[in-house]
Amino acid sequence: MTRVATILRLGRVSNLPTVWTNALAAAVLAVGATLPGGTVLATAAILSLFYIGGMWLNDAFDAEIDARERSTRPIPAGEIGRVAVFAIGGALLALGIVGGFGFGPAAGAAALALAATVLLYDWLHKRTVSSPVIMGATRFLCYVFAALALGALPWLVLVAAFGLFAYVVGLTYAAKQEAYDRLDRAWPLAVLAFPLLVALVLAWGNALALAICLGLAALMAVALRRLFRRAKGDVPKAVVTLIAGMSLYDAALLAAVGAPGLAILAVAGCGLTMLLQRIVPGT
Repeated sequence: MTRVATILRLGRVSNLPTVWTNALAAAVLAVGATLPGGTVLATAAILSLFYIGGMWLNDAFDAEIDARERSTRPIPAGEIGRVAVFAIGGALLALGIVGGFGFGPAAGAAALALAATVLLYDWLHKRTVSSPVIMGATRFLCYVFAALALGALPWLVLVAAFGLFAYVVGLTYAAKQEAYDRLDRAWPLAVLAFPLLVALVLAWGNALALAICLGLAALMAVALRRLFRRAKGDVPKAVVTLIAGMSLYDAALLAAVGAPGLAILAVAGCGLTMLLQRIVPGT
């Protein structure tokens, strides 16, 4: 019988709070702080299906490589079969698509595009240098789906989504080096400056939003220091730190548009991610 620990590790569930804060931030940017709570919770649940399903499929596609480079992962360790992981991961994506169409054709199309992008990343990410761009597109589409589920896609959502896209491109580039515990080139990380710039521009004049931006900058500085130092264990630590930082990006945007309570909730999402990463590995 598959252990609970195996299920949690396959889904990298410690990172789920970042998905939830993505849904929250996109919803507020789309329609304002007065939200239909049920809809936001439903979109967060659907995005969780896509995230967990994508993580399961990632292990299924990477099983042969993991057997050589990360033999402790659940499939090469014999904790679960590859076919079962493919089946469950695919079923979770299918459920996400069905749920997405429950919010109408536009949201359904976004959900379908998100599922396709997740599959594309899982299939190609070990074989193309463009994989960080594909992964960035998945989080971009998280914002788009969450907004369309509420029936709106204003320019502010798209700007914020592009900021998140750039953030994920940078962190995914770093994550690609994790198996080798090194960073071959530093210059692609320059894209991490763009989300910070987006957050700062939107936060200007708002004390809470600026404070959260400073917190995000500090978190990014800690992660970048580890990447540049390149001591043993630094790259994976930097990656999980940057993953948690996505919630701080969301929090800065929430504060900037006048939702301080929800911004604090998103900050808590960052802390919760870091806490859960101590229990379930984030990569």
